[in-house]
Amino acid sequence: MLDATDAALVRELQQDGRVSYQRLSELLGVSREAARARVQRLRQRGEVRIVGIVPPSVAGITTVAHVSLDVSGPGRPVAAVASARPAASFVSCTAGPQSVLVELRVADEAALEREFTALRAVPGVRGLEVFRCAELVRDAYSPVPAAGPAGPAPELDATDRRLLGLLQLDGRASFAALAERIGLSQPATRARVLRLLDGGAVHVTGLVESRALGVREAAGVGLGVRGPVRSVAEAAAALPGVNYVATGYGRFDVVCGLDAPDRSALLVGLDAVRALPGVARSESWVHLEIVKESYTYDLPMG
Repeated sequence: MLDATDAALVRELQQDGRVSYQRLSELLGVSREAARARVQRLRQRGEVRIVGIVPPSVAGITTVAHVSLDVSGPGRPVAAVASARPAASFVSCTAGPQSVLVELRVADEAALEREFTALRAVPGVRGLEVFRCAELVRDAYSPVPAAGPAGPAPELDATDRRLLGLLQLDGRASFAALAERIGLSQPATRARVLRLLDGGAVHVTGLVESRALGVREAAGVGLGVRGPVRSVAEAAAALPGVNYVATGYGRFDVVCGLDAPDRSALLVGLDAVRALPGVARSESWVHLEIVKESYTYDLPMG
């Protein structure tokens, strides 16, 4: 578990992974050197990774689907095969109606069908149940729920995409280090990075190892909705503990992800989602083991 100062530091890094050590010093009431040392220690221990999260639309990802796998026999071998596929951004073994959950993020319908075919061919898989995502209302590690439908993806050139790729790996890379890698001056590199950040092409954040935050339980819940779906999704995104909300069609109208420090808190969170006005039915599952969780994309150069 993190102490109070580290926990406060992590909250700042989640909001802005490139926040300066001087600013952290002022916010936390510690010296600049102490702030730097704490960040470095958290990163060295693997408790925090500071990365650039690129929105799917910017990465050329237009199609997202949650696939529940009906498995005969052990789920772990199936989850291991699924996690090896680059299109799988999230894979978990679950306690619920199905044994394995896979989130797929791909460029188009043809790529999605190829992924379905590959998953059906995995030994032990008897069938698939699919939720097609229409809109990510709150994506994992988003700083705040979206206020409305996302705007068009910003125009990027090859240099921008190289910068995004580097920021995905190290969100706190210095302007000097980035400039050396892409072959531009430091002022030009700084201007590009700030433009990418301000334009929403990347959000630099601290990815925190769940147990370092006291998170011991994670679950998902699918909702059938009466009336407008978007209003239910926005209400769910504002609830404590909800870290993911998507609208779509197929098995559900809305899918949410939640985390909590213990089973009791998880139940409170699930009940809060189920009690939202407009929710007609719900189905939940507990993540027993998260096998893969990745928000890094191969970025096309143009």
